[in-house]
Amino acid sequence: MLRGRVTDSLRLLCRVKSAACASLSTYLHRHLHSSSMGINEQIGETEKQVTRVLFCGPQFPCSHIYTREYLSKYPFIQVDDVPLDEVPNVIGNYHMCVPKMMPIDSDVISRAKKLKLILQYGVGLEGVDVEAATERGIKVARIPGHNTGNAASCAEMAIYLILGLLKKQVGFCLYLDMRLTVFNSDAFVECLVQKEMDNSIRLKRLGEPCGETLFGKTVFILGCGSIGLELAKRLKPFGVKILATKRSWSSQMNGSSALNDYVDGLVDEKGSHGDAYKFAGMADIVACCLNMNSETVKFLCLCITFIVKFVGCQSHAGVVNHSFIQSMKKGAYLVNVARGGLLDYDAVANGLKSGHLGGLGIDVAWKEPFDPNDPILQHPNVISTPHVAGVTEHSYRSMAKVVGDVAVQLHQGSTMTGIEFVN
Repeated sequence: MLRGRVTDSLRLLCRVKSAACASLSTYLHRHLHSSSMGINEQIGETEKQVTRVLFCGPQFPCSHIYTREYLSKYPFIQVDDVPLDEVPNVIGNYHMCVPKMMPIDSDVISRAKKLKLILQYGVGLEGVDVEAATERGIKVARIPGHNTGNAASCAEMAIYLILGLLKKQVGFCLYLDMRLTVFNSDAFVECLVQKEMDNSIRLKRLGEPCGETLFGKTVFILGCGSIGLELAKRLKPFGVKILATKRSWSSQMNGSSALNDYVDGLVDEKGSHGDAYKFAGMADIVACCLNMNSETVKFLCLCITFIVKFVGCQSHAGVVNHSFIQSMKKGAYLVNVARGGLLDYDAVANGLKSGHLGGLGIDVAWKEPFDPNDPILQHPNVISTPHVAGVTEHSYRSMAKVVGDVAVQLHQGSTMTGIEFVN
């Protein structure tokens, strides 16, 4: 009888254990399935929460490298640099776009279904169709140069180019079998362009070439905005006379009498863009620091049209055109650290050819990347640098911080700071 009771107890225990196991299995299955669904939902939600930043093209690589470094501690921000020809195909996946040199036209903007902000890594927005962006509710902004050191860097480059021209850090024609085509008088001649300084060292010559001093020169700053003002600050200790034009001086002063007095201490003679030809005729060096925006170009064109109509000059495309160059002193130097399109190509070529233009220093070209075979770049009185005026570690890391902070603010839906909206 005892054996029967034990057997019954064992059978009951097995049934209880089996039921418990079944319940546990059902519970675990449901719980794990639910957890799996939750994890998948969380992954999907996290994926949705990533804010994507698009850098267009491989040029100016420090821009996306420094920005990616700055944002490395923010896993919810993704920074990609994409080849230019792929941008139209992928821009629809991004919330923020840094165009650099990429034209962002209405066609590209029409594909940007998620885009909230176009932010230039610097100030130049001439390649962005602001109207098309506005129609689609996309904000467009730039990074003011005075906040990041960009304007100061460009001003330093302008002085580098000026000194290079004055001190003969330029080429000359050496007749050899290896030749490049350059301008000389009214005809083309073939020669090898070498740096005068380098040639003197190669030939073990001392005391040549004979350069010029910046001291005592008159410098005309065409466009005294952020870069122009920084240039004036750095030129003043050289003992130069500074002429400067600006579309509106009051906008820069913001009603500050102290700032007005400070600028008056730097600039010997202030004028509007309507004084451009007069100042060009007084200067030994013209430094083009204009913003290439619609308002500036429109205003200058109106001034030039007035001069053409009432003074009798010939009008040509470009702000610094044939008429402008002819108004300059014979042998004067021209420096451009703004935008290549501000200078009329044919006017500059003819000025160099005739010798009326004594030399040219440019950090920007009419077509970029630079064409190494461009006859102007091969001219013996030309110094060129590949659009690096604002490319310094200080300015680029400063702008990377601005772009990174704005990306985080965009992600969080908070107010975007440190940038200047144009729409």
